[in-house]
Amino acid sequence: MQQVSPKVGFVLLGCPKALVDSERILTQLRAEGYQIAPSYDDADLVIVNTCGFIEEAVRESLDAIGEALAENGKVIVTGCLGAKNNVVRKAHPRVLAVTGPHATEEVMRAVHQHLPRSHDPFTSLIPPQGVKLTPRHYAYLKIAEGCNHRCTFCIIPSMRGDLVSRPIGAVMQEAEHLVKAGVKELLVISQDTSAYGVDLKYRTGFWRGRPLKTCMTELARALGELGVWVRLHYVYPYPHVDEVVPQMAGGKLLPYLDVPFQHASQRILKLMKRPASAEDNLARIRRWREICPDITIRSTFIVGFPGETEAEFEDLLAFLEEADLDRVGCFAYSAVEGAAANALPAHVSEEVKQERRARFMRLQEKISGRRLKRKIGKILTVLVDETGADGAAARSSSDAPGIDGTVHVAPSPKVKPGEFVTVRVKRADAHDLWAEAV
Repeated sequence: MQQVSPKVGFVLLGCPKALVDSERILTQLRAEGYQIAPSYDDADLVIVNTCGFIEEAVRESLDAIGEALAENGKVIVTGCLGAKNNVVRKAHPRVLAVTGPHATEEVMRAVHQHLPRSHDPFTSLIPPQGVKLTPRHYAYLKIAEGCNHRCTFCIIPSMRGDLVSRPIGAVMQEAEHLVKAGVKELLVISQDTSAYGVDLKYRTGFWRGRPLKTCMTELARALGELGVWVRLHYVYPYPHVDEVVPQMAGGKLLPYLDVPFQHASQRILKLMKRPASAEDNLARIRRWREICPDITIRSTFIVGFPGETEAEFEDLLAFLEEADLDRVGCFAYSAVEGAAANALPAHVSEEVKQERRARFMRLQEKISGRRLKRKIGKILTVLVDETGADGAAARSSSDAPGIDGTVHVAPSPKVKPGEFVTVRVKRADAHDLWAEAV
């Protein structure tokens, strides 16, 4: 009689780094003979991978755990909120186990305890690239875990630890497996991509029989040889970032940098314990655009940080105008439990924080709309994410999935999901483009 494989349900919340953690857990589950259930009813047990970065994310994660308990009853919690074991246990004492982020082994131990395997693993059922949660044509490539910075608004180091870089040979091998499996865009992620290899003292590794230093610049150069889109995320504005911009100008990397500037006031940046100054950042932006005029720069900022004055907020708006950034996200400061900034004086009221955020986003919409209008009439290469009766949703080199804009392509037999297509831009708004295949 054929044995029935145990089934595990999976709920994912959080950022791309949590998504990669989920992929590793799912790959290990499949390698050991577990099936992945599509619903609570079909699952023998449910894993919830949580986010715990800001209060809104904590509430969403706790709600997801509660729903899984109500619908299934057997729940293992992992992820960033799992690092706050007491918070999870207090809200949901019935969970079977709680682990922190990047804890595949601990999650699997809990699965083995509460849902033992019914047979030996069939590793041949697992593709070399592992189990992926993204569409077939793009994938996140996590190069490191943890962070050596101690930004006062952030608790990620307390949950994910100090920087631990992956060996460059292992990263490149994973990238090659992904490309061979049909991935056409690699999104490089970590907590601090610029610091890749610092903990390993830039140790030399090997790929295709040749030596490579474990550092961002050599990794970017090697990834650029794979013949796919390579997009860099979470890049701190260190001077050596200048070395990858010529690779963008040469077409080896996407002309796209995701750089979390966070603020422009020197005093606020110091209170945040952030590197660089507004003047340094403006100079770097000018230099990057001189080297690669087509570069897209995206960033994130925090308004309403403790002690932020109206004058300092105005300085931030002035920086935004001068920097002329393509894509920007803005958060009102959230007093996350455990963040050092909570002890700072002169907290900004919620009303003022939200008013400043609204003003910030109104200005950025004008800037973004102005920059996107320059693309009307231009020919772009886009990667198609999905198609429907009304046309396709695609992305250009300026658009990372889930956080940037969309290129809406008119219906055409040339346009197929997961494929590149050449389009001409017909119109634009503050966020998206509309185009036709050519």
